[in-house]
Parts: sequence; structure tokens; C-alpha cells
Amino acid sequence: MSLPRLHAFRPRLLDSLRGYDRARFARDIGAGLTVGIVALPLALAFAIASGVKPEQGLATAIVAGFLISALGGSSVQIGGPAGAFIVIVYGIVQRYGVHNLLIATMLGGLMMLALGALRLGALVRYIPVSIVIGFTNGIAVLIALSQLKDFLGLPIARMPADFFAQLETLWQHRAGLNPIAPLVGGACSLLVLAWPKSYTMARDARGLGERLHRAAAHLPGTLVALALATLATSVLHLPLDTIGSRFGGIPQSLPTPAWPGLSFEEAKQLLMPALTIALLGAIESLLCARVADNLGEGRRHDPNQELMAQGIANVVAPLFGGIPATGTIARTVTNVKAGASSPVSGMVHALTLLVVVLAAAPLASQVPLAALAGILLVVAWNMGEWHEFARLRHFKLPYRATLLGTFVLTVVFDLTVAVEAGLMLACGFFVYRMSELFRVSEPPPGTVLPAGVLLRQVYGSLFFGAVAKVEALGEQLPADCRVLALDLHQLVSMDSTGLDALVQLHRALQRSGRRLVLVGLNEQPASLVERGGLAAQLGPDGLLADLAALQSLTLPVTESPPQAGQAG
Repeated sequence: MSLPRLHAFRPRLLDSLRGYDRARFARDIGAGLTVGIVALPLALAFAIASGVKPEQGLATAIVAGFLISALGGSSVQIGGPAGAFIVIVYGIVQRYGVHNLLIATMLGGLMMLALGALRLGALVRYIPVSIVIGFTNGIAVLIALSQLKDFLGLPIARMPADFFAQLETLWQHRAGLNPIAPLVGGACSLLVLAWPKSYTMARDARGLGERLHRAAAHLPGTLVALALATLATSVLHLPLDTIGSRFGGIPQSLPTPAWPGLSFEEAKQLLMPALTIALLGAIESLLCARVADNLGEGRRHDPNQELMAQGIANVVAPLFGGIPATGTIARTVTNVKAGASSPVSGMVHALTLLVVVLAAAPLASQVPLAALAGILLVVAWNMGEWHEFARLRHFKLPYRATLLGTFVLTVVFDLTVAVEAGLMLACGFFVYRMSELFRVSEPPPGTVLPAGVLLRQVYGSLFFGAVAKVEALGEQLPADCRVLALDLHQLVSMDSTGLDALVQLHRALQRSGRRLVLVGLNEQPASLVERGGLAAQLGPDGLLADLAALQSLTLPVTESPPQAGQAG
């Protein structure tokens, strides 16, 4: 048996640089600078919300962001720490510690690298949309819940990872509310929501008002909110926790690369967390790449190359203390709208963040955590597809149960359990729907058949969930029936269980002195019937090309078949 052919490693950057000129380079520089500014507050916020140091978020955005753009299969996707990972990373940190988070991230990266190399990137697209919406909305709820501590200024040293434990902890500390914190956090949220967006600004701005609107839109609302909140906290000496008071500031350099120690026992414990990181990273990155494809005018992304790049980035970033990284929709959309034409813009975005760290990291020590919480509440709101809950009434029970089940399990348990259960639900409902679509019916009135021939028409797919309808065909046959013919020209597929049902039906008819004839087999069922030996058992007269051949079938003169219950 030959091994599967591996995917050829070829980053999209190599193809994008063909015919690259000064005009495209200028566009990529501008887009990269814009996205770098957008990514700065988000990298800080995602790291702190994940339970790690803020510089780890910046290191992830720089190292992983550069590698994802340089080695990926998309022309414009931006990678880095993502809001979808907050809950996952926080849970791993609380249960296993930061050291083991780095190991789990590297193991997850190796899994993503293997998925891409084995050409399995397209399989991620087969995850039902109901599951994706369910866990995305669930993660958004958990992100919002995790930010209430800092948004309300509650004196909680460490939040638990469990949903109900978080609610209990927040309730127990409700008396410690700092009224300044929600004012600052709420103002930041409102400013981010109301701030002009670069992708909605008029391209042909006329007049002073439109020009000012356009100029403001070039600055991300998150950065403006963060800067104003930091200035207010510093000037007014507001009693708020800041990055400096909690973490001691941010170093003006990238961490020195270090290989985290790994033992076999640790690797076994971290298998499920690593699988969760790989699964979520693959889903998020490929969904983001598809969004970018729909926005841009370039070539569609290569999912396998993208997964390989994501894997490499998640192996390398932890060496610098980085957390899991994936494709990020908000930053990718900003990149596209800012005019990016190649992966160079994503590389510039990472270098922009590096320059900020090297030159201005100490300024971040005065950033109030309530402001970051307010920004993340907006991120959580934008992440969730809340309108899908209102649209549930338009769908049937399987879709509703899968979406709501995945949502509840994500909130109450974790993403791995939610996706596993969601896939089981989706598979179960799929089997049910397919079995309901399969049917056996009588031929249209007026169909002329030889005496002694009973015809039944079969529709759909004959598989393990539908064999009961075939097994029942041998029961209660008319006394004058000598041949049971199945018109299978509308049978689109059949599995081995369906084949076994036909074999058992053939044997049951033989015992009662009758025959089974299959008419109009399509390619896949015909191949299975041949390979499974049923064709040889039925003989040349047991497989007919069409109804015309059945109508001209000549039956040998024999005694009438025995009545039901007389066979043997």
C-alpha cells in the first residue's frame, strides 16, 4: 500500500512576489502599518484575558504573525493571538500552568502542521455551520464573562475557569465594585463602537467633514480609546488597576528564545489541550482565510499550506513565550480594506509591533485594565453571531439542537466537549434525515410487467440507517409473486450494510422459491454488488439494465411459489 502524497510546501509569498512593483509595495507598507496599530491593543488585551503576561501577547503577534504571513497559503490573512483562544488558553493556564501551555501550543502546532502536510485542510470545511456558530457564540459569552472582573474593578485575585464558579466568584465579590472602572470601561466600549471604521469611509471624500471622517477612520478606535483611557488614568490619578500595577510593565525587547522542557508524561497529559488548540486554530484560520477570499480579488487561499504555516508559527512562538495563534478576522478585514496586495503587509504588521515594543513598551504600564476589558467586551459582541438565535425558528429540530447544544456545552464545559458532542449530534441527525429520504414505493399506475413479477422502486441511499425498509420487502409478498424486481436507477449510493441487506433478501426469496432481480444499477452500487459477490449469486438474469429489459423478461414455467410460512 502506497503512502499518501504529502502537500508540497510552497508559501503564497513566492507567487505574490512575481511582478511585484513599487506601487504594490507602498500599498502593503500602508496596510501593514495600519494593521500593526490595530493589533497592538488587541494583543495586550488577549494576553491579559488569557491569564498570561501582556508581553506574551505581543510576542505572539510579532513572531507568529510574521511566520503566518511569510509561510502561509493566503495573500492577505493576518495571524496572531485571537479572541477565540482566550477561554481555551485561560483554562489550560489554570489547570496546567503557563509552562505546560507553551508545550501544549507546540504540540497543537505539530498537529496542524501534520494536517496540512497530509492534505487534510479541506476536511475542516466539512464541520457543519451550526457547530461553528454554536461554539463561536459560546466563546463570545465566556470572553464577556471573563472581563467582568476588570470591567467592574472587582478585587478578585484569580478567576476560576469553570463557568458556574466564575458566576459564583463574581457574585461573592460584588461588594467590591469600583464605580470608576465601569465608567472608564463603558466609555471605551462606546468609543470603539462609535468610532469611524476605515472600511466604511468614503473613497472620494469631499468637504472638511468628510476629510476629517476619513482621517479619523485611519486610526483604530481601540487605540484611541486605550490612549484616552491611559491619559485620563495618569492625569487624574484614577484608582484603577493598570498593566504596570499588576504585571510590572512590559520589557523593551522580545524574550530570549528558550526550549521548554518536555517529558513523555507531560505530553500525555497535554494531548487533549493540544488537540483543542489544533482544532480551534485550524477552524479559525481557514474560516478567516475564506472571509479574506470573499473580500479580495486575488487567488483563493491554499488551506493545506495555510495549516502548515499555522503549525510552524505555533511551534516557534512558544519559544519566545508566545501563546496560540491563528488567523484573525478583524485584522484580516482591516488589512484587505487598507489595500494589502500580498503577504508583505502581514510581515510589515509584525515588524511594526516589534518597533513599538522596542521603542515605546514602557508607555503601556499606565494602561488601565478596565479599558482593555471594555475593548474585549466589544470584541466578544462582534465575535458572536447573535442574529442566528433569532433565525432558529426558521430551521428544523436537527439544526436547532446542534447549534444550541454546542453553544451550551461550550459555555458550561469546554470547546472540545462541545465540538465532539456537536459532531455526534450532527452525524446522528444526518443519519436520521438520510434514512427518512430513503424510500421504497410502488411503480406508477399503468406500468406493464410480466405475470408473476412484483416491481418496487428504490430512492435515495441504501445504508445502515435505511436497511430496515429493504428487509421488510420479503415479507407478505403476494401469492402469485415469483420475482421481486427492484428498480434502482434512483439509488445514488450504497454501503456494505445495504449490500448485506440485499444479500439476505436474495436468500430469503430463494428459500421461498422466488428470485431477486436488480434493475438499473448506478456505478457505485453496481461496483459494490460486483465486488461483494451478489452479482454472481443473482446470475446474468438477476441484473438488468432498465425496465425495458424487465418487461421482456421470460419466466420459466414452474410451480407456484409456496405461501408465506410454507418455505423450507
